[in-house]
Amino acid sequence: MWIIAGLGNPGKRYEKTRHNVGFEVVDRLSEDYGIVLKERDEYLLGKGAIEGQESLLVKPLTFMNRSGSAIVKVLRKFNSSAESLIIVHDDLDLGVGVIKIRKTGSSGGHKGVESIIQGTGTRDFFRVKFGVGRDPDIPSDVYVLSKFSPAEKSVMKDAIIMGSEAIACIITMGIDKAMTRYNRAAKTEPMPGDQ
Repeated sequence: MWIIAGLGNPGKRYEKTRHNVGFEVVDRLSEDYGIVLKERDEYLLGKGAIEGQESLLVKPLTFMNRSGSAIVKVLRKFNSSAESLIIVHDDLDLGVGVIKIRKTGSSGGHKGVESIIQGTGTRDFFRVKFGVGRDPDIPSDVYVLSKFSPAEKSVMKDAIIMGSEAIACIITMGIDKAMTRYNRAAKTEPMPGDQ
């Protein structure tokens, strides 16, 4: 079983902010695959199939810095390991709309990812990162809670659609194929060979 967890902060105040891109991608997957999310203990959870593969969609409700608490509870509840975990989150070091898939690694300073590493005791889980840009004149903790400009919203809309496709690709074709296909700027034209 695959577990796809999008990171973000709960509540209307944080909707559509840069830090909540992970939530938006999970919402897109929910829509694309008809998986209904319901509130549980520390998370929203939906169970269904993505391209025929049994999958869980998760949105932690613990706030970003405590994401690990919710993720550990889900892993325990479903007797799963971090090997089947895909974490979807924002990244300040990537340009707006850029998607980067990684097999493992450090948190890169992302508090939500760091919380998951600490909670699970491993760095070995897949990540799908979405660039949200950076403004050198605004502190990072303030910037990630800001909303996208109209031009950025258009780019991110395409990136989120592509992100849903990238996660389906990880599940059906493996992470190496997904990295080759999606580790690039968000674009709408087909990849070579996709026509």
